[in-house]
Amino acid sequence: MGKQRIKPNYRRQVLRLPDLDHCKLAVLNSLGSPASRRVYEYAIDQFIAWYCSEPRLAFNRIVVVRYRMHLESRGLAANTINQQLAAVRRLAHEAADSGLLSPELAAGISRVKGVKQLGFRAGSWLSAEESSEVLKHAWGASLRAKRDYAMLAMLLGCGFRRSELVGLELDEVQMRQGHWAVVDLIGKGGHIRTAPIPGWVKVALDQWTVAAGVTEGRIFRAVARTGTVWGKGISQNVVWYVVRSCCQKTGLEHIAPHDLRRTCAKLATAAVANLSRFSSCWDMPPSRRRNAISAANRISAIRSTIFLTSEQTSGRRARVLNLLR
Repeated sequence: MGKQRIKPNYRRQVLRLPDLDHCKLAVLNSLGSPASRRVYEYAIDQFIAWYCSEPRLAFNRIVVVRYRMHLESRGLAANTINQQLAAVRRLAHEAADSGLLSPELAAGISRVKGVKQLGFRAGSWLSAEESSEVLKHAWGASLRAKRDYAMLAMLLGCGFRRSELVGLELDEVQMRQGHWAVVDLIGKGGHIRTAPIPGWVKVALDQWTVAAGVTEGRIFRAVARTGTVWGKGISQNVVWYVVRSCCQKTGLEHIAPHDLRRTCAKLATAAVANLSRFSSCWDMPPSRRRNAISAANRISAIRSTIFLTSEQTSGRRARVLNLLR
């Protein structure tokens, strides 16, 4: 009796929807950051919808190149296209590790080049006057208005991300060396930093916590239509909606929460640039030194009233005008 011939186990080249779903779950389980899981899940869902829209010959390098051309035809940014291609490469590697795809095909997919990125987009941010107008339109006596005002104040004054603002708890706001700050804030990628809280932001935060009766847990809660607080927190979509609606009231379109974070950095840079002109005033003669200190005090007083509403600036505006005289 002759030796029995063993049929070679060829791996599949065409992946069906159940196979793609299995590889998608494997990719998402291998990621530790919730933000990365959200981005990769969206990118993989977009690829699966395109891949299953018409019959494909195989999941190989040529198909991924055609998908890159499809993304380019949509007018997406180079960074967005490269991010989506990275998710597709990760999907191919998980399929090869699971035995659903040939290692040669996975290696060919990994060799698909991304789009060349020429420079970086500057993005958009608000000026000091536009930021003041946004806060004025968010100010109100209702419970939801106080919450929205406090959320915008934290975004503009502290430069928080949406995930950081949503997960902020009351015990994380502490007094350190005479200043309020959020100590040991775990941000994107597990980075730890300390975020200082300006005085006007702390006032807005106290107005919301006292009105809502928040004594522990997460600071920002959902507000029902009846004006009552319910739940133990809010989602990131609530922050997005609050920023978009308040900016649209002032005539600002296409403003996102990360634009307010960029605004905080720009205003802080401008403040340092304005005050750096008076850093060497102690080397001046006494008469010029008094003028320089007086000008610095005027700038500080004006900057402190930028984000105050019309109801809060009745007495402060009078003092600022006296300084400008």
